[in-house]
Amino acid sequence: MNSTEDLVKKEKRSIIIWIVSIIAIIFGLVTIKSSGSVIFIDGSFRAEQGNFVPFIVWFNFSMGFVYIVTGFSIWKEERNGVWLSFFIIVATILAFAIFGTHILQGGEYEIKTVYAMTARISIWTVLASLSYWKIIRTLKK
Repeated sequence: MNSTEDLVKKEKRSIIIWIVSIIAIIFGLVTIKSSGSVIFIDGSFRAEQGNFVPFIVWFNFSMGFVYIVTGFSIWKEERNGVWLSFFIIVATILAFAIFGTHILQGGEYEIKTVYAMTARISIWTVLASLSYWKIIRTLKK
């Protein structure tokens, strides 16, 4: 693509790309703040989390940064943003499976973690699907 085509593409950024990017970036920021508060601040917020599983909190904290990078990549309509979205889904499913093993072995946990991990997988499935549809499929035409 030449610079004129790039300019036209940026001017015609779809509302879907706007929404997916903003959700991904905000989701990343919120994830970093909430997970970071549990990891780094010994206080009431950590106590309110109950029987949190450190592996999951660290996983979520680190993935928050990936969410932000992915959001910006999608904003720029780069293919790697789409593939990062699918990576997030796979990584979260693997972390969820490890968490499930922890539960099956009698480890303590909070049911809200099950809901949160399910929500993360669901949200990223939607974001990845939309970004694939708007970036990869559009480029094939």
